Amino acid sequence: MVFQLSDDVVFPDPRMGEEDGLLAVGGDLSVRRLLLAYSYGIFPWFSFRDWTQPAWYCPMQRFVIFPDEIHVSHSMRTLMNKNEYRISFNRDFDAVIEGCSAVNDRYNTAGAWLGEEMMAAYRRLHRLGYATSVEVWNAADELVGGLYGVVMGSCFIGESMFSREPNSSKLALIYLARFMSRVGGKLIDCQLETSHLKSMGGRFIPYSEYMEMLNPGALAQLDHQEEQQRQEDDAP
Repeated sequence: MVFQLSDDVVFPDPRMGEEDGLLAVGGDLSVRRLLLAYSYGIFPWFSFRDWTQPAWYCPMQRFVIFPDEIHVSHSMRTLMNKNEYRISFNRDFDAVIEGCSAVNDRYNTAGAWLGEEMMAAYRRLHRLGYATSVEVWNAADELVGGLYGVVMGSCFIGESMFSREPNSSKLALIYLARFMSRVGGKLIDCQLETSHLKSMGGRFIPYSEYMEMLNPGALAQLDHQEEQQRQEDDAP
């Protein structure tokens, strides 16, 4: 079932969505709505040229990387040992999100989703401390890769990544995972399965397990609210 959202900042039970994860359309990309969405594993994803309103997804199988399980190949270890690149966090969020939108002419391709409205929304989240970027710089101090995503508690929900030099986005992901391991981070939500994320340790877990790490007790609360509503509906 696909729900039509109103101006009220609420979402239906994510478990009632379509098989492909599509849950709802409508609403806006306000900070309040985005934070509520991410707290239930819901994220906006739509072609900004083809859709007149946001579409919201929440797959019931989540493709994630656990920070302690990140796989670093021999070739990546060799690259890292050369110390040819520097890694930073939140040094230039704007440049990272622009790189994610524009690299390889992504912005102009059919189905492009990272348009101006979406970028503005994540910039707002970043200014409030809810969105983080990881940057990769070469010896000339040029930004050559990176990624960004939303931070919810001890989880990182990845949104996009880019590379201008080979393997630079992989470097960003590896350093993100290592940082999260040091500070007790629980998981990196990759949102979509790709071959290179799978090779780095990505795997599927059920939505219920995902939510216990992202927002413990949230699904139980939804079940309780729905049971209360059923009782009220059945009352004489």
